[in-house]
Amino acid sequence: MSLLGRFSALISVVTLFLVASGTPAPVDERASQNTIGDVLNFLKLGFVTGIHTTVTLDTPTTNLVSVNIDLKNDLPFELTLDKISSKAGVNGTVYAELDYTFPKPVVIHGSGTAQSGAIPNVRLTQGFEASLFLLDLGYLDLIDSDVSTRALTSGGLLGIPISIEGLKQDNVPADYTIGA
Repeated sequence: MSLLGRFSALISVVTLFLVASGTPAPVDERASQNTIGDVLNFLKLGFVTGIHTTVTLDTPTTNLVSVNIDLKNDLPFELTLDKISSKAGVNGTVYAELDYTFPKPVVIHGSGTAQSGAIPNVRLTQGFEASLFLLDLGYLDLIDSDVSTRALTSGGLLGIPISIEGLKQDNVPADYTIGA
């Protein structure tokens, strides 16, 4: 083969490679939906160790409560929680829903625990009366939770932003108090 023929063949192979690499491969939709949350759910690594709900005298009319969440970090490095969105209930029925951005992010030290502080305006989606049985149940399931967190923070500063979606956790201990 002549030098011109070899050069032409080389150009053809390079062109084919560039065209092939520029064409997106078919995506398996099921595989692309796997998230960090799916992995944590599979490994049963939950962040929440307790839910403390405060019911006020206004709750029967507003259907709003506040919660304080006990958190744990099984990882050897610090995590900082910036935002949480969660649906909680039992047997697949959502009874409470929250979407909250922490004014002061919650720092959970490596292999440590922390509390969220009071999270106001948690909505009772089924209403107060339909939720009364939860008072004696002693647990809630986290049916669907999304968190915005940062890994490898130092005192809550800097870090690598990580969105964790679709977290699920069953039988989280829950208690209730009456507040003002």
